Amino acid sequence: MHAQIVLFDGVDPLDVIAPYEVLYAGGTVSGGALTVELVSAEGPREVVSGTGGLVLRATGALDPGRAGLVLVPGASGRVGAPGEVPDHDAGEGEWQQDEFIPVLLGRTLNTELPRLLKAAMDNPQVTVGGVCGGSLVLAMAGLLEGRHATTHHLGLDMLDATGVHAVSARVVDDGDLVTGAGVTSGLDLSLYLLEREVGPRIAQAVEELFAHERRGTVWRPKGPVPVGV
Repeated sequence: MHAQIVLFDGVDPLDVIAPYEVLYAGGTVSGGALTVELVSAEGPREVVSGTGGLVLRATGALDPGRAGLVLVPGASGRVGAPGEVPDHDAGEGEWQQDEFIPVLLGRTLNTELPRLLKAAMDNPQVTVGGVCGGSLVLAMAGLLEGRHATTHHLGLDMLDATGVHAVSARVVDDGDLVTGAGVTSGLDLSLYLLEREVGPRIAQAVEELFAHERRGTVWRPKGPVPVGV
């Protein structure tokens, strides 16, 4: 199985590096059952993150036709006011540090990323994941309407406004869509994907290697609906 983690300008590096390390370690302890790569919509390039200008490098182009995992991280920057509408026209001109997170996420809509992500979601051999604001990237592109997903707690209202069934949980499994909440949920999301796609023994071995145990119950749209909560 191959995992593609998507980079874009202003990306949050922890949303990228935590899943990368977990999935890479999973590939190592499984004897190569999983490979992982950093990609971008534009192809190989250096990508400036939203955290101190830290540069990450995409080694390939996002390929929605390749079976496996596609993981979309969120952005790092200034926190906008609740309900703030992102400026989708802000993509013209030079990208700058310390912009509002909703603007950075909205700017991805002016790239080829939405088209590529739609193709990935239409591919029955691909599971798409979102970490933190990555769910909002997918939602603002119109790809999550009617689906169950989570994101950072400050973005749940925005997620709901796009027609998504927003769930306040650390990890939400909606079949071929698996999303994580806040920034550090990238660890739990990727460990869960490792368990689901490769096996629990591999996931447990990586947990032990990183001295990190997953938190919370993975939410799925199954079972009775709670009442009086």
